[in-house]
Amino acid sequence: MMGRSMPLLDASLTLGAFGAERAVRLEQILQATGVFSPDEVRIARELLEEAGEVEVRSRGTQDPDRSPPPYSFLGSFTPDGELVGFACYGPTPGTDRTHDLYWIAVDPAHGRAGVASQLIDEVERRLQGQTARLLVVETSSRSDYLPARQFYARRGYAEAARVTGFYAPDDDRIILTKRIHSPTGRGALSA
Repeated sequence: MMGRSMPLLDASLTLGAFGAERAVRLEQILQATGVFSPDEVRIARELLEEAGEVEVRSRGTQDPDRSPPPYSFLGSFTPDGELVGFACYGPTPGTDRTHDLYWIAVDPAHGRAGVASQLIDEVERRLQGQTARLLVVETSSRSDYLPARQFYARRGYAEAARVTGFYAPDDDRIILTKRIHSPTGRGALSA
């Protein structure tokens, strides 16, 4: 049977949260991909540090009405504890259960091991548990982002909007979305 080959999933990798202690490694991964600008790398590090500060401030609070942290970082780790990929996501302020996927990046040395697939599957699983309704991804129209756009398309994300010349004169902002189905049925919409 002929078909598209799927990347091999590396079962030795584990997924888990991480904090600012991994900031240098996060920067190395983003730089190694060759697609993120120095400003984007700086912003990702700032978000990681901000997420860590929110985590520290909120420890020990039992307020059920407390807002969720603005950013969550999910990492993929080797058995030795090396961070090889990560996703950054969070709730979109002022929306009804909409979340943004801000970053997903994988060290190119681990790029064909299914790390990105494992990360996005886990992000979606976690969001289902939070009764999320919609996941939004913004990406670039540049040719070096074609593999990312193809990845999202294979995962069921559809182009919802395009802002011509957003990042630069010849670099559009492409907004992709995917409906998230919660196990409770709350917020579950057909795709």
